[in-house]
Amino acid sequence: MMMHTSQPGDDPAQEPAAGDPTGLDHEGLANAVRRLARTSVMVIGDVMLDRYVYGTVERISPEAPIPILTVEREVAVPGGAGNVVRNLTALGAAVAFVSVVGDDQAGSDLTGRVGGQPGVEPWLLVQGGRATTVKTRYISQGQQLLRSDREETGPINPKLAERMMRVARDTLAATSVAILSDYNKGVLAGDIATQLIAAAKAGGRRVVVDPKGPDYARYAGADVVTPNRRELAEATEMPVDSEAAIVAAATVLRDAHGFGAVLVTRAEDGMTLLDADGVHHFPAEAAEVFDVSGAGDTVVATLAAAMAAGLPLLVAARLANIAAGIVVGKVGTAVAREGDLLSALTPQGGALRKVVTLEAAAEQVERWRRRGWRTGFTNGCFDLLHPGHVHLLEQARSQCDRLVVGLNSDASVRRLKGSARPVQPEAARAAVLASLSAVDLGCIFDDDTPAETLAEIRPELLVKGADYTVDAVVGADLVQGWGGRVWLAELLPGFSTTATVQRMAAVRSAG
Repeated sequence: MMMHTSQPGDDPAQEPAAGDPTGLDHEGLANAVRRLARTSVMVIGDVMLDRYVYGTVERISPEAPIPILTVEREVAVPGGAGNVVRNLTALGAAVAFVSVVGDDQAGSDLTGRVGGQPGVEPWLLVQGGRATTVKTRYISQGQQLLRSDREETGPINPKLAERMMRVARDTLAATSVAILSDYNKGVLAGDIATQLIAAAKAGGRRVVVDPKGPDYARYAGADVVTPNRRELAEATEMPVDSEAAIVAAATVLRDAHGFGAVLVTRAEDGMTLLDADGVHHFPAEAAEVFDVSGAGDTVVATLAAAMAAGLPLLVAARLANIAAGIVVGKVGTAVAREGDLLSALTPQGGALRKVVTLEAAAEQVERWRRRGWRTGFTNGCFDLLHPGHVHLLEQARSQCDRLVVGLNSDASVRRLKGSARPVQPEAARAAVLASLSAVDLGCIFDDDTPAETLAEIRPELLVKGADYTVDAVVGADLVQGWGGRVWLAELLPGFSTTATVQRMAAVRSAG
């Protein structure tokens, strides 16, 4: 994989937004976000496998007073340093990833999942006899019932550590910024972090550290460290119960170890950056905190990508704060994509925010599901929206708590309806749909059928018009297979887009 670097400079001059310490307006920050995709970052640290087991609880075990979880589905994603990599690739950055896994099934799964991500050059070294870290969470109706951990936290084999250092030195030369993602699972144990920082400095590379444990001397000389409030208190043995106390503790930490900057993540209170230019507080960006899992990974990834893009540290911290606000509103160890950041920075109406990508729709539906809300789905071309469409959508919304509408793309409509259709382009059709109160979310699909969309969002209800039979509805078998139902809505007679188009053509001919 070819790694690429960006240099500082040519930031567009913008009028500063009121109260924004970066001095950039929305468009200036959006331009900064677009530069993240032209960066390269090395990540080294503890990788783990995050497993999520979802199901329902309907009874208590007769063997002990504990719930019985009937498993419905399982999801596995790279966690720890692997989640930092996921966040970087979501931003479009190229990543060289160095870590260690065990010679077990979890290690094999991780290798496949990491290597399968676009833009990643994986260097996952295998240590025989070592257990790969696995965290398994059991979840029912939005509540985590239990988490089980399997891990080995001792230092990696010394010979393997030497090999890892050789790989790391090579990848440092091909990347702009290095991230040390320390989860205290052994990869960065001993003096490995110290060696890595020295190698980075010798090569003129900057280092961002997501630290663990009280011994910050191991990270001496790093450009930025990103402790959370609890970790800052543990490292300094100082109070952190106010902004002034946090600044005092961060100052002691920075001065003691020669850090370029300390970025303190403060959960619902936002973030505080202390660097050579002073102190900067960033209020929390989240409209709603749903799940804080992995938010620190998102911060360090966005911060490092922005630094690699040559953006000022203040701008990098601002983008990291926005990204953190995005992921805490998602489910599990989520990521913030370039589109998420741009959407958060775009002053647009609520209707347009309803139109999202398939990935974003799946995440939103999962959030609704974890609140116990039932999601309905219907789809169509919705070309020249008419009262018949509105009647169907209102009926569909009455049968569920939230309604997602799948919209055929222009290419899909042409294949289904002919070269003269659609009359309205997909952007216009989506905007009109999103303006309806019955529609909670919309996503555009390019296939001839919504089968892939259905498989991703897994609605509890699938709605089509009564001119269908249940067995003729695309995706009916899928929805019924996971316990959902198919409902046929009443049609409002006398309305048809095809008939409307024909009448319009007749009028033009007569004129």
